[in-house]
Amino acid sequence: MGKLYLVPTPIGNLKDITLRAIEVLKEADLILAEDTRTSGKLLKHFDITTPMNSHHMHNEHKTIDGVVRSIKAGSTVALISDAGTPAISDPGFLLTRACVEAGIEVDCLPGATAFVPALVNSGLPNDKFVFEGFLPVKKGRQTRLKLLTEETRTMIFYESPYKLLKTLNQFVDCFGKERRISVSRELSKLHEETIRGTVVEVLKHFEAKPPKGELVIVVEGKG
Repeated sequence: MGKLYLVPTPIGNLKDITLRAIEVLKEADLILAEDTRTSGKLLKHFDITTPMNSHHMHNEHKTIDGVVRSIKAGSTVALISDAGTPAISDPGFLLTRACVEAGIEVDCLPGATAFVPALVNSGLPNDKFVFEGFLPVKKGRQTRLKLLTEETRTMIFYESPYKLLKTLNQFVDCFGKERRISVSRELSKLHEETIRGTVVEVLKHFEAKPPKGELVIVVEGKG
């Protein structure tokens, strides 16, 4: 029987890939990538010539059975997402679960995940925290936020630049104007930036300077 590797890839700076990740990607029989065009640039940079197939949220339900059969037949498969660790707000959970249920060995390599540096450099308590990922786009969004109004642990969210102002305005309503937050963008890239302050202060900053790049929002828990 083969094996499934979950391989983190850099969230920005290509130097953040690990030596072990490169080794696994080179030695695997197949790489499953969220976007083969994006991942193709990464593989080319590190001279990785392993065959690659597409595996994303729109086709994973259809391809999982075939991947499991291939691994059970002896193939070593490496799963990568566009950036960061697979299954963290990216495809990966369904395949991992299927492999575990089939008795296949699964090995997740340590590596890049955007919320960890954002949490650590936020200056907010990080001994206990809750990772929320992306909030529901429409249905269930207000319900989720209402439940989080009593959360005492530090909260972590992912958000796109197009929805940041809407989200921060909702945070004002749910958590209050004085709740401390930290917003990190373009982590590990040339224009990396972290803005800290109250919800209102950070909101005013991004109203004056529209955000670019993917964002991680860290919110202080209820005191």
